Amino acid sequence: MRRTSRTEPRLAAVAGVVLGTLLAGGCAAMPDSGGVSKVELAQDAVDKNLQVRVFPMAPPKGAKPRDLLAGFLDAVTADESYDTARMYLTDEAAAKWKPDARIQVLSATPSLSTQTLAEADTSFAAPVSGKVVAEVDAKHSYTFLDGQKDVDFQFSFVREKKSGEWRIDALPDGVLMNETNFRLSYRQVDRFFYAADDPSAPGSSTVGSPEVLIADPIYLRRRIDPVASAAKAVVAGPSDWLAPVARTAFPPGTAVERVSLDEARAAHVVLSGVDLGGAMLCKRMAAQLFYTLADQGKGQVDKLDLKGPRNTGCQATRGDLSRTGPGALAGADSQKQFFQRADNGVLVEAQETGDGTPVRGPLGKPQPNGKEPLGTIAVARDGERAAAIGGKGHQLYTVALSDGAQAMPEAVLTTPVRSGQKEEDGLTSPSWDGHGDLWVVDRDPQNRRVVMVRGNLPPLTVPVDGPDGQVLQDLKISSDGVRIALVFRDQRGAQSLWLGLVVHDGTKDAPIARITGLRRVAPAVTEIASVSWAEADQLLVLGKEKGRLQQLHYISTDGSQSSEAPSQGGEGMASAEAAESRVDTMNQAPPVLARQAADGKIYRLVNSQWRELVLNFRASSFIYPG
Repeated sequence: MRRTSRTEPRLAAVAGVVLGTLLAGGCAAMPDSGGVSKVELAQDAVDKNLQVRVFPMAPPKGAKPRDLLAGFLDAVTADESYDTARMYLTDEAAAKWKPDARIQVLSATPSLSTQTLAEADTSFAAPVSGKVVAEVDAKHSYTFLDGQKDVDFQFSFVREKKSGEWRIDALPDGVLMNETNFRLSYRQVDRFFYAADDPSAPGSSTVGSPEVLIADPIYLRRRIDPVASAAKAVVAGPSDWLAPVARTAFPPGTAVERVSLDEARAAHVVLSGVDLGGAMLCKRMAAQLFYTLADQGKGQVDKLDLKGPRNTGCQATRGDLSRTGPGALAGADSQKQFFQRADNGVLVEAQETGDGTPVRGPLGKPQPNGKEPLGTIAVARDGERAAAIGGKGHQLYTVALSDGAQAMPEAVLTTPVRSGQKEEDGLTSPSWDGHGDLWVVDRDPQNRRVVMVRGNLPPLTVPVDGPDGQVLQDLKISSDGVRIALVFRDQRGAQSLWLGLVVHDGTKDAPIARITGLRRVAPAVTEIASVSWAEADQLLVLGKEKGRLQQLHYISTDGSQSSEAPSQGGEGMASAEAAESRVDTMNQAPPVLARQAADGKIYRLVNSQWRELVLNFRASSFIYPG
């Protein structure tokens, strides 16, 4: 769930940019041609997410097909239902057209071909060409296309006998709009579903309830009954992509009858087609709706009152956060900050001042007997253990952070040392989920794989479905354990970021897992320095787009890049990390952490400014648990 403290400044900044653009250009969401739309500046920019509203114009008298198409494309972006847009269609076409079938987002507003229209013509058909960059399906799920797709859309026009006016009589289902209009007309919100059960799980989670809500980002109209639309979207079920690892409490046939908000910051939802007499089922449905509407309301919903037939119902409040809320498995210690000394590999918990405090146990001391310092360290989300890479990248340890642990334990995973291997061919990217499972990439050239370590069981090789012809380099698992970020490299050396699903099966003694459903995200970023989870619904990527400087990118789990986050420079940084923290949505989010490549200095990003943490030694990493 996006936190108010983090996103609202972004929204305000975007609103200011939009307003500045409007004042400079004199219009909003203006089509290439067609009728003029009335533009109105909204009073509450943050609440509206932007400072313009667009009202459509009916078809002007005597409009030819080219102007008719432009007016129609303008009308579908307006801040109303599609009543005005249907006025551009014949009665038969208006009855058949299904605007909610999908949205095709184009790089620019499409236009008719330059075919000549004779005065005596009574029908006209021509392809409408455009480049599709993204699509939103009937479930409101966004898919960013890897490369623009040239498409011809078939529109036909007739001159109606009675009025003599041209109207559209055939068109594709769904709507077409350019990227600018799409951002002005739609906003991204999260709906929430429960992570699927793991039949091989040994028991309860190490940091909280195993039943946790996961975000499913969708795009909804900004001002066309957005709260009710969000409620209907969560009742309708998860996106096709998330469905293999998601469950919903809403049985088939459930419908939303009414949604309202009151001045006491409470949302009221009335359902039909479902029995709310069972307290547990009602609570589970209420939790899904609460977090969905709280996200839609940007922190303005504190309570949800759910009602069903026969006046049955229940409530959900922010007091339920600690149990099943999104990111609940991140752990109570998820905001703690750690760094590793470059000189001796000692793991230190950072403080606001001074050089921090070495952790308890063997990781808080230099390696004995002249052994080389440990490599990458990842602290578990419960704060009680850490994973460490040793043996020049060929051994993985899990070490207790306690006074009772005096010496390094035996390695839980060892990868072979082969002749001619490079330094980067060993183990890398240890990452903990919220269930206590440890994930790592083994970059052995003869057996490259993902490995999951669970308790005292033998390490489990986890197959990865694609992409073909690319080599896996790094990973980062989410706290819920069902979503995972993967970095691949192709034969030319270009990197790519993918998001996959972790599907669990098997038994407690013989677990099975598979990474599937890979979708590419942030395709423009081809040099990736680091990836971390930044809240339950987005990734923080430190990387470069071709021909640009390195910077921070906030990437949603649907693959879209956040338009709410201002560009933040990261040139010269070796890594950056955010916390998938479970703080209350009204509190300040933990700062982004970064380490400079040249001198190992470490920084915190506070109020969009990098602030150095002054130490008396170099740091090799600066991390949050996970």
